[in-house]
Amino acid sequence: MKSAPVVSANFFERIAQPTSRFHSDYLAYRRGRITRAGLIARLPHIAMIGDSVCMDFHISGAANTFWRARTCRGKNWFLDVDPTSGIQSVSKQLEALTPFVVMEYAGVGAMVDDERERESFFRRILGTHNFSRQIRHLLAERRFPDLILLAIGHNNVDWAWHCPANELEQPEERLREQSQRFRANFEQQLRRLVERACVQRHRVAVIVYGLVNFEAYFKGRELAEQLRTSDSALYPHLETTYKYFTSFRPQHRHNLVRLATMINEELRATVSALDCELAHDPVLQVRYSDALARADLSRVELLHAVDGWHPSPKGHNVLGQAAFSALAPSLEFLGIGT
Repeated sequence: MKSAPVVSANFFERIAQPTSRFHSDYLAYRRGRITRAGLIARLPHIAMIGDSVCMDFHISGAANTFWRARTCRGKNWFLDVDPTSGIQSVSKQLEALTPFVVMEYAGVGAMVDDERERESFFRRILGTHNFSRQIRHLLAERRFPDLILLAIGHNNVDWAWHCPANELEQPEERLREQSQRFRANFEQQLRRLVERACVQRHRVAVIVYGLVNFEAYFKGRELAEQLRTSDSALYPHLETTYKYFTSFRPQHRHNLVRLATMINEELRATVSALDCELAHDPVLQVRYSDALARADLSRVELLHAVDGWHPSPKGHNVLGQAAFSALAPSLEFLGIGT
């Protein structure tokens, strides 16, 4: 579910400085030539499309989980409005370069979907908007973003969910089909985004992040399981994870890691093919980044203390640093921070 746009808190004071790249816009506002809304529209707009990996979320009791899914915003590796959280989010690091407007579309349980398929009853109750609906919301905005971050697909690697018993033992064909179906659905939505970006009057940069490093992540998860064996008070909802994500069970993890690797290769290939098509477009840049796929999530303290599944504040800090490190070419293309 989309949150309200967040504008840098001190943007007015910053653009009032004569050295600001937006100082002429500030003067136009002071002289009554543009409205406050028009002034804000001239700031860089940054959008995030993603899933619960991009959110301050964890599993607990059913009622609390549903409530948290609908309300958790603004305390994650992408957007963190809490100066005391210790999270070096993308938004905090961007603030050193420019005032901006953030639009957050990520949703708990979001999947890369076929837009012709109806969302499940569970996801409708959860308030989840899958990839196609997040794209739809973004395209409906009056102000198209300058920078768009795509970090979605983690729910698509649950290969054992509703898997026939014979395929659990021999999943090769299922993994291949699932990764190819993922690519087809992802590419369809990415092209919708790119088609709109191509007709904008301003430059647009899109960065597609690979899925997180599940192989390293499961090392941290195994440590959490060992700690819980020694002290049952730790990670009280560690096993609850398996109700929502079958492939997190120890016997299925190896193939989950394989599928995540296959999906990242599909993402890379999709962006590479699209980049060749857009090679001569001067106002649009589309890039793939393996920054999240390389982030080391093997330390147990990077996992949430309740479910041992989602990132802890320290985990968000690692993801935020990794995601921001990949933005330099996109920011240079947009003329931000130069």
